[in-house]
Amino acid sequence: MKTSNTIKLDQFLKFVGITQTGGQAKLMIQAGDVKVNDTLEIRRGRQLVSGDRVTVGEQTFEVDLNS
Repeated sequence: MKTSNTIKLDQFLKFVGITQTGGQAKLMIQAGDVKVNDTLEIRRGRQLVSGDRVTVGEQTFEVDLNS
């Protein structure tokens, strides 16, 4: 059985330590503080795949789900 190679945007923000809770992530996303691949993203459930770039402020994180 194949596992999913995606992660939700709010979960990713928690994983990389930008927020401590899903609620904080939701508020940041809804406030327009998060970009995915240089495009403003306001959906906390946005599915990310390896290679996507998430930018919060001056920090950019590349999604790597292969490790």
